[in-house]
Amino acid sequence: MLLFMLFIRIFEAMGETTFCEMLGSPEFPLFSKEGHITIGGAFSIHNQMSKPQLSFIDTPERLTCSRINFRELRFVQTMIFAIEEINNSSSLLPNITIGYKIFDSCGLTLPSTRATMGLMNGQERYCSNQSSVHAIIGASESSSTIVMLQISGIFQIPVISHFATCACLSNRKKYPSFFRTIPSDYNQSRALAKLVKHFNWTWVGTVRSDNDYGNNGLETFITAASQEGVCIEYTEAISRIDSRDQIARVVKVIQSGSAKVLVAFLAQSEMDILLEEALNQNLSGLQWVGSESWITAGHLAIERYSGILMGSLGFSIRKAKIAGLQEFLLQVNPSQDPQNNLLKEFWEVTFGCSLQPGLRGQIHCSGSERLQDVNTPFTDVSELRISNNVYKAVYAVANAMHNMLKCGQSGQAVKNSCMWKADLDPKQVVKHLQDVNFTCQSGERVSFDRNGDPAATYELINWQRNERGDSVFVTVGSYDASLPNGEQFTMNGINITWAAESVKRPQSVCSENCLPGFRQAVIKGKPSCCFSCIACAAGEINNSSNSAECSRCSLEFWSNEDHSQCVPKAIEFLSYKETLGVLLAAFSLFGACLTLLVSCVFFCFRHTPLVKASNSELSFLLLFSLTLCFLCSLTFIGQPSDWSCMLRHTAFGITFALCMSCILAKTIAVVIAFKAKGPVKAVPQCSVSLQRTTVFSCTLLQVLVCAIWLHLAPPFPHKNTAHATERIILECDLGSPLGFGAVFGYIGLLAVLCFFLAFLARKLPDNFNEAKLITFSMLIFCAVWITFIPAYISSPGKFTVAVEIFAILACSFGLLFCIFAPKCYILLYKQEKNTKKHMMGRNH
Repeated sequence: MLLFMLFIRIFEAMGETTFCEMLGSPEFPLFSKEGHITIGGAFSIHNQMSKPQLSFIDTPERLTCSRINFRELRFVQTMIFAIEEINNSSSLLPNITIGYKIFDSCGLTLPSTRATMGLMNGQERYCSNQSSVHAIIGASESSSTIVMLQISGIFQIPVISHFATCACLSNRKKYPSFFRTIPSDYNQSRALAKLVKHFNWTWVGTVRSDNDYGNNGLETFITAASQEGVCIEYTEAISRIDSRDQIARVVKVIQSGSAKVLVAFLAQSEMDILLEEALNQNLSGLQWVGSESWITAGHLAIERYSGILMGSLGFSIRKAKIAGLQEFLLQVNPSQDPQNNLLKEFWEVTFGCSLQPGLRGQIHCSGSERLQDVNTPFTDVSELRISNNVYKAVYAVANAMHNMLKCGQSGQAVKNSCMWKADLDPKQVVKHLQDVNFTCQSGERVSFDRNGDPAATYELINWQRNERGDSVFVTVGSYDASLPNGEQFTMNGINITWAAESVKRPQSVCSENCLPGFRQAVIKGKPSCCFSCIACAAGEINNSSNSAECSRCSLEFWSNEDHSQCVPKAIEFLSYKETLGVLLAAFSLFGACLTLLVSCVFFCFRHTPLVKASNSELSFLLLFSLTLCFLCSLTFIGQPSDWSCMLRHTAFGITFALCMSCILAKTIAVVIAFKAKGPVKAVPQCSVSLQRTTVFSCTLLQVLVCAIWLHLAPPFPHKNTAHATERIILECDLGSPLGFGAVFGYIGLLAVLCFFLAFLARKLPDNFNEAKLITFSMLIFCAVWITFIPAYISSPGKFTVAVEIFAILACSFGLLFCIFAPKCYILLYKQEKNTKKHMMGRNH
């Protein structure tokens, strides 16, 4: 029963008006102004924060921020200037005033949380169903912005950042109410990777801020760099709250690295502490590649850091001119708000004095000092890049409100037309911010894509010295992510100052370039950018530097000496221009001439018994065929062609068939003459007819075989690339090995038949034993061709043809000398034996 009564009481309490009260003290803005619409601001006005003592007994001390940042203070004043400019305009939000509340986030997450709560709650101690601001400009860091969004995003309060570049913030599901006027780091990181690749820096070191900005930005850079073939030697992270020993360790890693290029994805606060330690360790000679966070930071471009940073390269957003801003900045004075401690601190730091009189060791400030007389980042409007983002962010909110309140078209003087509502729905503000599309006074178009990001365009900045020796930021190129790949990054032709103010571009590679003719070989355990150079193998080339593979030349080409290009292979064939060809041709002609000489001798002694007994008709025909055998070897010398290939093999086959036919006929005639038992007068008549028939039929058969061979599969010139890799052997392909085998086998058959018949007649009378000469000649003939076969098969290139010619000449000379040399000897020197009685063996 008691439990039931308790539930009833709870439901009754829920139906009543509920009040909630703030715990602790409220946060007060550093700058504020009332208006119909209130825009909040969170900027890193200070760089350092005190660390309160946590006793877990007493209430912690309030956080105290120190070390004023003039650049961020300029952002604050730019926001105020833009709001004042809109309030004085009759075309944008007519009769509607914009107020502001600006807090210091100190660039850290904890103060950013307090600033966000202060922006939403205001100074009221009791809860309200309405945020005290309608939109928030800030913060200057990605991590601080993420913290703000985790709180304000619950209530759909739009946040427009001017400097938070983390690609993670483009997640619309996670951050549906976030917008920014600076491009995402996704584009910047990819642009930096293309920049590094453009200058052929394949071996770089990296250092990043240990926060969302640095971690996400560098992760994207490393991914894009690997796609471009760039390797990372080391990657280090630093935070502004790190100890000095930790920062010193990072600088030692950078100094000991072999990479000559350092990609620094750092926020300004981390860049400051890194440079201080770099000065202590005398770090120099590095080519710095920076992110937009510091690459155009004027307070870094001082003589103190010039020895380290001169020649730095990096991408920054486009700069612009804001009319009237410098005059507005120069009017800032503590007298504008005497209770504002920030203005007092700014004044004292700027002029190195104290506004409180009587402090020992301090110069007294009168407040009448002039900002025109000092040179500070606060009044420097020569590089309005991030300040312009603040300016655009304020105008984006104003244009969204203008459209939401139905104030008419922006740019037209419309009075009393805004439909003001006291309780503006934050979701409607977000919706109208997504749709804004206007042009600033600088001519720049402002709009947001579906992720709340602007168009990604960058200028490539190079740190150079002007004629007076001052550091200046010179635009030497550009990057536009909206263009097709390959056209995004362009250089404008301006000379670049490199590291240590050198005019020569530094080299940053792990391994030296492999020259043409070599290929890269990855070294085990090291990144792909570290490699050794290995010469291309024979028959392979590489005509470019740093290629991972060599390409093989086509079959008819071979690599030159340095393996840089393919050249036509040397064509090899037995030529008349070389010694071997000349010698073989000379022996061939000598054999032919010698044969003709023998023919002349036989012709002169044609009526003598020896010539008649040798069958002068067959002897002259045999000498004729031997002449052709000698001459046919000439067809094997020279460059093969269709006709020469057909001629050489058929000429060889027919001439040797004719030669063997003549020898066969002579052998048959000898055998018949000495073995015949019939009438003596009938034998010669029969023998002559048989001889002619034998020669004609045996030769005709070879002619028919050659004709069939030439008709079905004739020999043809062929480029042999398989036998030798570095040269082409130009040879005659047989066309049909069977045809060649038939021609060659037929000659062998005739030779064996001649040898067999001559062997049978070896015991004829000694005075005319021509059968012995034929037997011996056939032994030489068969021995030559038997040894020719393995020599022919094993001989390489042109020596194959030389072996074949040698076999032809050897056989021809063997037949000539064996058959005719003894007879010529008798005819010329032993004429007393050239008688019929001696021929018949009757001189005993």
